[in-house]
Formats: sequence, C-alpha cells, structure tokens
Amino acid sequence: MSDHFLPGAPPIPLILRRSPRARRISLRISQLDGRVTLTLPRGVRDAEALRFAAQKEEWIRGHLDARGADVVVRHGAHVPIGGTPHHVVPGVGRRIEIAAGRIAVPGAAQDVGPRLAGHLKQLARNRLAEASDHFAARLGVRYDRITLRDTRSRWGSCTADGGLMYSWRLILAPPEVLSYVAAHEVAHLVEMNHSPAFWARVTDAYGDYSRPRGWLRGQGGDLHRYRFAP
Repeated sequence: MSDHFLPGAPPIPLILRRSPRARRISLRISQLDGRVTLTLPRGVRDAEALRFAAQKEEWIRGHLDARGADVVVRHGAHVPIGGTPHHVVPGVGRRIEIAAGRIAVPGAAQDVGPRLAGHLKQLARNRLAEASDHFAARLGVRYDRITLRDTRSRWGSCTADGGLMYSWRLILAPPEVLSYVAAHEVAHLVEMNHSPAFWARVTDAYGDYSRPRGWLRGQGGDLHRYRFAP
C-alpha cells in the first residue's frame, strides 16, 4: 500500500493497494471518511493507476463534494447531538455544559475534541442503556453487557452470550435512530439472524422502523465526518 496525491485545488490523497485477486484497476471512495483507494492488479505500475485517477478526477471531486468536508471539532465548530446542531464554544469551570444549541467546553483548544468525545461517549452509553433496557423489557429478554466502539462498518452488533455493542456516534443522530438501532440489536437476542421472524421482533419492539433505517442508509455516513482527535 502506498500514498500518492491527485494534483489540484485541493490535492486529493490517493491510497494505492495491490491485490492478487484484482483483474483491473478499480476505484473506491469511502463514504465514511472520504478516502480514495485505487486497487491494482499485480504488475500494474503506480503511474498507470495515477493516470487512471486523473481521468476520473471530475467524478472523484464530485463525489467528495457531495459527501461534504470533514469537521474538525474545536471551538467554533457545529456538532449534532440527537440530530440537532450545537455550536461548540469556550466554557468556564471544569464541566462541559450542553444547553440551548450550545456546547460549552472549557480547557485548552487542543483538548476540546477529545474532551467532548469523552463526554458524548458517556451520554451515548446512558441513552443506549436506557433504550436497551426498554426494548429488552418489551421483548422479554435480558442482555449481559453494553460496549461502545467507534465502528466503521456497523452501528451495532449482538453476541450469542448477550453482549450488545454500539457505535457511540449514534448520540449524534436523531433520537429515533438511536432507539431503532437499540431495538434492532436487542431483537437479535431473540433471533440471531435477519430472517422475517427477526424483523417481526424489531417491529414488536420499535414499531415501523422504515424511517430511521432509511436515515442511517442515507445520512449515517455523515456522522463519521466529525473529527474529535486533536
């Protein structure tokens, strides 16, 4: 794997990787983080892949523009909580305060992102535990534990021994989306599959899940645009 750039304003980082299974050059743009990856068959030179990317420049830039730019979380940024944008502003004292569309984060500028991420993770844990308890009671099941991660490929999962895992970024989404994901994973405690019986259990727990499921498919990737690292 190697890193290159597509020149222009701005230059676009390109990741070149080789695969023994590839039969031709392929191009992929991640909706999660906007990474542009070129997969090359063996024997294809980097220069040929870069020429291929140059031919696709208009398409690449169009997709990146549609995705939107990443948001570095710092004072002045806007971050959604429960689907509602909040303005990140300097705070006083030691506690993070969230009220009236504002997030007051005290401390040094370089600590704003990590501090806010820690606060949001705790908030996510509380709300996901509450939702999981609610849906577990409705379906007459019990879970063993909840863990939070910053997953790229899924919003939640359920293990055979009763463990529920959620993406903490669900706290950024509208409340009904967070609730749907909790209902989805709790329903797996009854049906460890995606059969019609499983979806019937999701409906029993949540009701009509079409809107939050559609939101995740259409807008869920945007939750990964927020960068909390310093």
